[in-house]
Amino acid sequence: MMNFKDQVVLITGASGGLGKEAAKQFAQQGAKLALCDLNVAALNDLGTELIEQGYEVFSQPCDVSNEQEVQSFIDNTAAHFGRLDVAINNAGIDPKHSTLADMDTRDFERVMDINVKGVYLCMKYQIPHMIKQGGGAICNMSSVAGISGAPFMSAYAASKHAVIGLTKSVAHEYGRAGIRVNSVCPYITMTDMVEQHLKTLDNREEVLAKYSKASALRRVAQPNEVAKVMLFACDKNNSYMTGQELVVDGGMTAV
Repeated sequence: MMNFKDQVVLITGASGGLGKEAAKQFAQQGAKLALCDLNVAALNDLGTELIEQGYEVFSQPCDVSNEQEVQSFIDNTAAHFGRLDVAINNAGIDPKHSTLADMDTRDFERVMDINVKGVYLCMKYQIPHMIKQGGGAICNMSSVAGISGAPFMSAYAASKHAVIGLTKSVAHEYGRAGIRVNSVCPYITMTDMVEQHLKTLDNREEVLAKYSKASALRRVAQPNEVAKVMLFACDKNNSYMTGQELVVDGGMTAV
């Protein structure tokens, strides 16, 4: 059974579907939470909800592509709680879908800033705190788009491939320091980001049915299913697992 009692867990992109669900599950397992997001209202709502349920929460707005904001959030987390045990680098965006030639260069750059630079910056400032205390666990959110191609989502796919490359490299760099680094690669999950994309489509149900058919389970994932794997990746019972991508795709990539 997983147990994060009194462990300090930092989550970026905490007010979205996966981040919010992970925060709730970690809290239920006894963790102390440090949460950040760009959506200040949603971040405050989540923090208030968890505090009212008796959980210990520190929150701070943060743009993960801004180095000063990232350093401030992570250092303030360590100062508030006195340590940092687990980091979930979850913040990410998916731009408007298009062919590569039609893609706005600014959209490409923004995806790389959030999805790749954001993970780099977070680990850059998380790792020194973990080294001081003798170890920790980091979970970087990738995607099945990070282990295959994704037509009309080339920027997103490239960013998630990069996350896996960062994860594997950093796992080797800091394994001797007792820091485990893994990535989680979900298939389509009914998060706020996916819901927003589906709302822009005239054929929402047709597209959702197509996504579902690609899975061996004939459905898309729910946030709670993916969040459980995020906790699994960081559980101390899995102390020999590092540098891995944990694919949560309902069997989509099995064939």
